[in-house]
Amino acid sequence: MQIPFEFDPPKKKEDINLKSKEYALVESEDKISLQVNKALTVTQLTKQITFLLEGEFRSLMVEGELSNVKKAASGHWYLSLKDENSQIRCVIFRNIADNLRFDPEDGLEVLVRGQLSVYQQRGEYQIKISYIEPKGLGALQLAYEQLKLRLDAEGLFDHKHKRALPFLPRKIGIITSPKGAVIHDMLTVLTRRFEGIPVLLFPSQVQGDSAAKMLVEGIRYLNNLRDAQKIDVLIVGRGGGSIEDLWAFNDENLARAIFLSEIPVISAVGHETDFTIADFVSDVRAPTPSSAMELAVPKKMDLENTLCQKEKRLHDIIFNLLENLNEHVEAKRQRLASPTSVVQQYIQQVDYLDSRFSERTSNLVENYQSLINGLSEKLLLLNPERELFSQKHGIEVLNSRLKLAIRHLHEKLEDSVKRQTDLLKSLSPLSVLHRGYSVAVDKSGNLLRSVKDVQSGEKLEVRLEDGTLKTKITSVKPK
Repeated sequence: MQIPFEFDPPKKKEDINLKSKEYALVESEDKISLQVNKALTVTQLTKQITFLLEGEFRSLMVEGELSNVKKAASGHWYLSLKDENSQIRCVIFRNIADNLRFDPEDGLEVLVRGQLSVYQQRGEYQIKISYIEPKGLGALQLAYEQLKLRLDAEGLFDHKHKRALPFLPRKIGIITSPKGAVIHDMLTVLTRRFEGIPVLLFPSQVQGDSAAKMLVEGIRYLNNLRDAQKIDVLIVGRGGGSIEDLWAFNDENLARAIFLSEIPVISAVGHETDFTIADFVSDVRAPTPSSAMELAVPKKMDLENTLCQKEKRLHDIIFNLLENLNEHVEAKRQRLASPTSVVQQYIQQVDYLDSRFSERTSNLVENYQSLINGLSEKLLLLNPERELFSQKHGIEVLNSRLKLAIRHLHEKLEDSVKRQTDLLKSLSPLSVLHRGYSVAVDKSGNLLRSVKDVQSGEKLEVRLEDGTLKTKITSVKPK
């Protein structure tokens, strides 16, 4: 039985440590094979393969295209590296992945360095990647493009979130290095444009691993002092440099801190052609720190000139307005009569109104008197005593007519009752009995109409006009 792993020359027997007599080396012209003298378990076979592979490929570099890229919850990355004909599994453990500048993604051409290992639980070989970089495009540039696309999709670059800079800030917050020409240039521009505006500097590194963290801290710190220190605008920047030098301004945490800042932020990184992530997310982007100060503060001389022009214009407007008012007052004064004549006119008007009032009062009194007289006559005609007398006479007439009608109705009803009584008497069975007839009924009180309804010996009742006879049938004789 042969293990399907062979060693290319010039491997020597002494290089392979075989501690068990269960294995034997078989040499040929150009190969050294490992022969097994005893059956192996799967675990033994896998361990031997691991020993051979990991010993042979301790360090290697492979280039290819990424596929099946997946990040586990543990922080490890699992992916495949492939070319036109083959592929191999790879793993990037968390301690390596945390230091990556970019995120691996499907279709990316990369160069990886690592070690070949065997995942014994599945019997699969894979590359444990210790270093990975994109081919053609640098890792920093790729990380920049990935972060830019992600933040843009979240809306951090949207213009609707941009805030306008204040016309004249009460205080300016600057986050940059306290050393170098940047802070000196900005303060020089500030003194030239508008001397006297206070500046609050938050010293920060602008390059290196800790720079982004310090810049974020500066933005948050100055935002906390916004109301107390009356800070109206922030400038975050540095001088120019390579992409590595400017990388702190491409940090995601810095971008989010700028987006969440309650104070408008000017990004001032000294590179006019290239943009950082901070440039896209800030409210205003300045190509250099000096131009950032020019955007933040207007020229005092320009403001003074504008103020003088507006003062002159206001003076002219007020002067013209006063001239117009004086002319208007003079015209009104000339049209105004003397007080005596005005009073006399009002006296005449009062006399006229008094005369009209007296005349109208007299007419009203006469009209109301005529109205009262007419109402008095109507009241006499509608005197309740006259109406009561008329109604009383009518009631007496109706009363006599009612009595006469009742008497006639009584007589009519009495005659009708008498006729009905006579008719009832003529039709009553008692009248028949009065004429000498009788009625026979059986013991149940049923009227007997035929001899067939009784039998001999049966007891009967015979009803006469003045009483009842109880009798017994001795014989029945049909007609």
